Amino acid sequence: MKKIILVLATIFSFGVANAQVDVITKHSGETVEGKVIRLDEYTVVFKYDGEDAENTIGKYAVEKIVYGKTKRVEDVTEKIVVSSEADWEKVVILEEKSYIAGLKKVGEVRGKTGLINFQTGNTGDKKAQKKLKMDAAKQGCPFVLLTADKTTVGANSNALGGSQAIKTGVAYKY
Repeated sequence: MKKIILVLATIFSFGVANAQVDVITKHSGETVEGKVIRLDEYTVVFKYDGEDAENTIGKYAVEKIVYGKTKRVEDVTEKIVVSSEADWEKVVILEEKSYIAGLKKVGEVRGKTGLINFQTGNTGDKKAQKKLKMDAAKQGCPFVLLTADKTTVGANSNALGGSQAIKTGVAYKY
């Protein structure tokens, strides 16, 4: 009788302990079990089950969180689907490295205006940004971590006195 009570108590305590675990589901299909500490503006801070170290994952990588204690489901971000260069407008440019935590690096991307560019600074910047997003979309990546943003004006740019905008970054996907 004591063995049966001990077995039932063990099973019950395991079930209660397991119910406290939060499940973070990433857009890639991967799940992470642990305890969500807090949701910041662009990141989710959590601890793996049984560990004390805090970990961070970017919200862009997270689809939803199921809280273990209450079973409440919180949708975090919608998945951005980029299937071809035509989807370039869906590409999101990120400027903080912490935002890409949990995403997979694909490769470098670049966008620039031509050597002879008589656009205003703002128009040239937008043109370079569009080319950067198109390059990422061509690789099937919905995110770009911006690593350099340079605009040259006047004599430094080209012999004709125009301006040139150059943007470089790293493309990421789920």
